[in-house]
Amino acid sequence: MTGEAREPSGETGPLDGVTVLDASRVLAGPFCGMQLGDLGAEVVKVERPDTGDQTRGWTPPAYGDSEEAAYYLSINRNKRSFTLNLASEEGRDLFRELAAEADVLLNNFRVGKMEEWGLGYDELRAENPGLVYCSITGYGEWGPDKDRPAYDLVIQGESGIMSYTGDPDGDPVRVGVAIADLATGLYATQSVLAALLDRELGDGEGQKLDLSLLDSAVALDTYMAEAYFATGDSPGRQGGKHNNITPYQVFETQDGYAVVAVPSEHMWPDFCAALDREDLVDDERFATNSDRVEHRDVLDPMLEAEIAAYETDEIVALMQEYDVPATPINDMEDVFDHPQVRARGMRAKVDHPTAGTVEMPGVPMHFSRTPATVRSHPPLLGEHTDEILAELGYSRDEIERFHEDDVV
Repeated sequence: MTGEAREPSGETGPLDGVTVLDASRVLAGPFCGMQLGDLGAEVVKVERPDTGDQTRGWTPPAYGDSEEAAYYLSINRNKRSFTLNLASEEGRDLFRELAAEADVLLNNFRVGKMEEWGLGYDELRAENPGLVYCSITGYGEWGPDKDRPAYDLVIQGESGIMSYTGDPDGDPVRVGVAIADLATGLYATQSVLAALLDRELGDGEGQKLDLSLLDSAVALDTYMAEAYFATGDSPGRQGGKHNNITPYQVFETQDGYAVVAVPSEHMWPDFCAALDREDLVDDERFATNSDRVEHRDVLDPMLEAEIAAYETDEIVALMQEYDVPATPINDMEDVFDHPQVRARGMRAKVDHPTAGTVEMPGVPMHFSRTPATVRSHPPLLGEHTDEILAELGYSRDEIERFHEDDVV
C-alpha cells in the first residue's frame, strides 16, 4: 500500500494493494482476515505444517464427499495458505521476511507468545514502521485475567450475554453462533481499517492494536448495560420478547412461529387493525409503548391468543399487508432460497479443488466503484507455500530444503 492515487478498475476491492499476514486460527482472527480479503487485500494465512488451522479438523460436517470441514470453509476464502513452523528459528526468520513486506499482521496467540518468539510488535516494527499489528486475545494484554484461556461459550457467560438470553423460566442460553468471536473479528476489522487510514493520512507509521473477546462481548451489551446503569437492576431473560418494546416478539401460531415487530407508535394502530382489534387502540393501558410495556402482563397473553388462531403464513401476510414488519422464522434452507438474499448476492459459490463447488454466505459490503468479492476458494493446507517462497526469492533447491528440514 503506497498511498499513491489509483483509478478503480471496477474489478478489485477498496483494499487492493494491501498485504495481510494472517497468523490467527479458529474464528475471530480468520473472520477478520476473510473480511479484509473480501475487501481486496492480499491475505497470506500462516498455518502449522502438520495440522494447520484447528478448524480444518472440525468435522462433521465435511463438504460433500470431501474431507474439507464446513466450519473452516466458512471463514477462510480469499486467502493463500503458507505453512510455517514457528517453533524453528528458520521458520521465524521467514515470518520476519513476510512481516517486513506486510501492511497488516493478525495473530491470536496467547499473551506474550509472539514476544517470546522474537515476533512482537517492537521487533517487527523496527524493520517495518508502517506495520499495523493486530493482536486478538481472550482478555486483552493487560489486567488480572490476561493469561486466562478464553472460549466463546465462557465469554458469553462472563460478559453477561447469557444472563439475558433464553426463556424467563428456562436455562440461560448461548447465542447460536459464536457471537463473541464474530464481534471481535468485526471490531478487529474496523480497527485495522482505522489504523490504515491513520497511517495514510498521518506520518506513515503503523501501530499496535489490542482486541479481546471479553471487551467485544461487553461492548455488545449496549442497551442492556445502559438499562442496568440507569436502574441498578440487571435485565432478565425475555425469550423471544424485548425488554423495552411490545409487541416485538415471537408468537406461536397454529403451525409454528412468527416474528412480529411494532417498534414505533404509528405502527400500533395498523397492527391492531390487522388483527381487527381496533378497540386496543382506544384502551388507555396501551396508548403508548411505555404503557404497553407497563401492562404487558395483560397485553401479551391477549395478543398471543389472537395470533395463535392463525397459521404462520397467514399472519405474516396479514401483517405485511398492513405494513407491519413480520416474518416466519427461517431455517438455513429458507434463508438461502430467499429471493432478497439471492438478489443481494448473499448466496455465493466458489470452485474448490477437492470439495467441488462450495456455497457460502456472500459479502455483505457493497461498493459502487470497488466491489468486495468472493475471488478464491478457501485454500488447501500449504497450497501456496512454494509459490510464496518463490516470491520471496528462494530457489527450488532452497524450497526443497525448507520442506526436508520441516521449516515449512
